Amino acid sequence: MDELHIKKRKLEQLLAELGSVAVAFSAGVDSTFLLKTAHEVLKDDAVAVTVTSAVFPEREQRAAEAFCAAEGIRLIETPLDIFAVDGFCANPENRCYLCKKEICGKLRKVAAQLGKEHIIEGSNLDDTGDYRPGMRALRECGVRSPMIEAGLTKNDVRALSAEYGLQTWEKPSLACLATRIPCGEEITPEKLRRIDKAEQKLGALGFRQCRVRCHGVTARIELPPEEIGRCAEPAVRDTVTAYFHTIGFRYVSLDLDGYRTGSMNALKR
Repeated sequence: MDELHIKKRKLEQLLAELGSVAVAFSAGVDSTFLLKTAHEVLKDDAVAVTVTSAVFPEREQRAAEAFCAAEGIRLIETPLDIFAVDGFCANPENRCYLCKKEICGKLRKVAAQLGKEHIIEGSNLDDTGDYRPGMRALRECGVRSPMIEAGLTKNDVRALSAEYGLQTWEKPSLACLATRIPCGEEITPEKLRRIDKAEQKLGALGFRQCRVRCHGVTARIELPPEEIGRCAEPAVRDTVTAYFHTIGFRYVSLDLDGYRTGSMNALKR
């Protein structure tokens, strides 16, 4: 057995030992693979729980519903009024911690109602190397991250997802919409809607991995370096800028550094 499948076997053993689980499910690459594996191991003792809020794109909620329906997995959707979370809208450096604590509270409540012994989520080993205050909230709430425990990296998850035949194996990385707004700049429903619409437009134009960072009335578009040139082509540029202006951005910029995860974290240093 090669190293990749040794890790997968370890994950399966960890899940079997847990017995019954509520899986925090966002329909992303990691949580989809974790949910699929948990359901394979535990059958109906694994349920999916999606916490919906204004920072969770509607398209991902639809994807979560479609996946669970296709796989025959029970899905519980529970809403969170993120704007009622104390301190969240001020967007402090520990915003992710504040949000994750509330999400964990929702997960714990659902797990208790369903009689599930454990809550698990889909962080992988690569997620331990960046500034992620939300991870502290997970640990404080007793949420397990079995893929970290099994030593699975993002590339491992993608490779194993491809073996499962999961369409998410090549899905772009996701992050909540609030990560597009610099710390200290107020988070509002209007800004989140504007960001979501802007990214959906880029997706419709064929840009699969993209971020629209919101700096007040300025949109900063991040794309993989190889796609920057296409976005700058006159026809595409005019389409993008015209649409962004209609949804409330006054200025539209294209970041020549390209797409990178955690780019907002650089502003903290």
